Amino acid sequence: MEEIAVSPINSNKSKVAVIGLGNIGNAVAKNLVKGNRPVIVADRRIERANKLSEKLGGLAQPMEIPSAIKEADIVVFAVWFDAIRELLNKYATELQGKIIVDPSNPIAPDDKGGFKKVIGKEQSAGEILSALLPKDAKLAKALGSLSLSSLTGAAFQKPQPAVLFYATDDTGINGEIEQLIRDSGFEPVGVGGISQSIRIEVFGDLHEFGALGKTVTTPEAKERV
Repeated sequence: MEEIAVSPINSNKSKVAVIGLGNIGNAVAKNLVKGNRPVIVADRRIERANKLSEKLGGLAQPMEIPSAIKEADIVVFAVWFDAIRELLNKYATELQGKIIVDPSNPIAPDDKGGFKKVIGKEQSAGEILSALLPKDAKLAKALGSLSLSSLTGAAFQKPQPAVLFYATDDTGINGEIEQLIRDSGFEPVGVGGISQSIRIEVFGDLHEFGALGKTVTTPEAKERV
């Protein structure tokens, strides 16, 4: 089992489920456990969830996807953009009233060894998904403004934490999202509403694979926002 040092658990925090345990989902779940935040892990293949739970220890609880969504207050969809659209439709009833976190980047490999957007140049995944939300669900674009290597390697950076940007139209959930980001080992910086989410998706001016080009600390981030 992986040894992760933790502090006393704050049981008052909202329950978080990470849906999809590929590279991003694994990194998010691992960071949360390192930050002493209990997390439900779920995947269409339950053996993936079981295996990750065994690796991370008692703070990671494996579940089937429907059960994970029902149990959680905050649902992180760590899957491809198109898969999030499908899940929003499939689990519309279970997702009612939930906080939904979208870390996706709407991209696919191009024929030149790089990536291209799979939606319009001026469109964002965040805005498209915001129009598909189940009743009373709240959306935050978050956890997706860094590369995978930075999401894993820059977590809990000292002395100044690296920033993860977020955007949401529901300012009432800012505290929840900021705590989630801090428990993941980063410092949160909001960029405004979902209309600004294009800025923190791939190729955006606040994404590591856009004009930003690197991780930044809070003072640097606030200069750019």
